[in-house]
Amino acid sequence: MKVGEFQKLINITPNAYSRFMGQHGKDKGLESSVYIPAWAFFRRRELKGIKSKPNKKMKKDDGAAEGGKDSVPSVDDVRLEGEEEDKVEIFDTCDDIRKKINAHLKKPGVTQASFLRCASASFHTKPRKLTSAQLSAFRSKKGPYDGNMTGIYYGAYVYFEKLRIKEGKPESKKRLEMEEIHPYGMETGHRMDCLIVRKGDSWHHDAYGKVIVNRGSRS
Repeated sequence: MKVGEFQKLINITPNAYSRFMGQHGKDKGLESSVYIPAWAFFRRRELKGIKSKPNKKMKKDDGAAEGGKDSVPSVDDVRLEGEEEDKVEIFDTCDDIRKKINAHLKKPGVTQASFLRCASASFHTKPRKLTSAQLSAFRSKKGPYDGNMTGIYYGAYVYFEKLRIKEGKPESKKRLEMEEIHPYGMETGHRMDCLIVRKGDSWHHDAYGKVIVNRGSRS
């Protein structure tokens, strides 16, 4: 059974599943909305005599990066909240995504072309084919919001978030802080490089994408 099918079957959200799976310890997750439905699901299977089988070792054809050319981990069985409408909320800055892209492209067997295919697959309402030129332009920028309206930013975020869930990794400390600072995700609908301030003042975005106004002298 695929992860997305399991989530629908026990009526839980991808975000709740992600948070639950990212916890470790026998008492961690007891208050999660995932715990009881998942327990009931497996208990019913147990009473019916159905044994859960461990996942088979992933084959190269399944997309695992095992040194083969043009291969990346498959995340086709993971679905995020809002993905079908291309409205996944983003909790990484553009700089965070650039770092993830750079690190990902250094993995054995990962190519730029294969990464672009995975990022392009993040779009559903209006299919897009992201290009190497777009990727290069995005990677050349600098700043938490520089590139926020690009397809690379959204597509890469969705792919990396699905990959994190697939690998069972917890949300990072910064990710949790980003959810508090940007409860509805980073802005992707318009540019964030303009702000009206008083004469003598200046402003910038900090590492979390928050606006910081520097008060100038009032003469």
